[in-house]
Amino acid sequence: MILDMHCHLDLYAEPFEVARKCQELGVFVLSVTTTPKAWKVTKKLEFENSKIRTAIGLHPQVASQRIAELDLFDEILPRTKYVGEIGLDGGKDFSDSYSIQLKAFRHILSSVNKSGGKVMSIHCRHSAKAVLDELENIDGTPILHWFSGSKSELKRAISRGCYFSIGPNMLCSKKGQEILSLIPTDKILTETDGPFGKYNRKILMPWDASIANDIIADNLGFSKEEMNFLIRSNLKKLLE
Repeated sequence: MILDMHCHLDLYAEPFEVARKCQELGVFVLSVTTTPKAWKVTKKLEFENSKIRTAIGLHPQVASQRIAELDLFDEILPRTKYVGEIGLDGGKDFSDSYSIQLKAFRHILSSVNKSGGKVMSIHCRHSAKAVLDELENIDGTPILHWFSGSKSELKRAISRGCYFSIGPNMLCSKKGQEILSLIPTDKILTETDGPFGKYNRKILMPWDASIANDIIADNLGFSKEEMNFLIRSNLKKLLE
């Protein structure tokens, strides 16, 4: 089984065809959304595909434009076990919206906590410390998407019980490979971040999460089959 735990399935040029091929290839996909309004339409991609799960999200990079959708987020939340893409973006290009991002993230985490906890795919670009601060005392299971924080932040995230979704592009850098070497193997998941994620200048498709599986295996000294089994076991534990 191929596992893509962070994919914007609805944003491919032909999302229903991509979903159909995922079914054909047996790809498990966590289909994240960038706005609450996108959830209802994106949910339709699950049709006849038991391996697609649709998460409700509010991407930090659009929080300032879509914060009015938080009421819709709360309305939909009881209907799904999955939340994402949510989080904070501390990059300079989004500094003007940071206070609104934080307001939205805190609202979302409060709602998740009140609901008894969800599986959460979290954006933490240049904001790992702040994200981990906000996750304190919040019920639920965080998956940190494309983690790029410091060693001390990584250690803290591991102590918090976070999972980490890792794509091929993350592993192109020396820092990404170093982060991988420090993550407990029982917290590793694979992702593509498609269609935004690219590898060798090509847009990653959900089934290309197998590339991450193979690179991780090579870096950690596992066979590809052993790594695939480990990833499947991690998913099973996550969904229990």
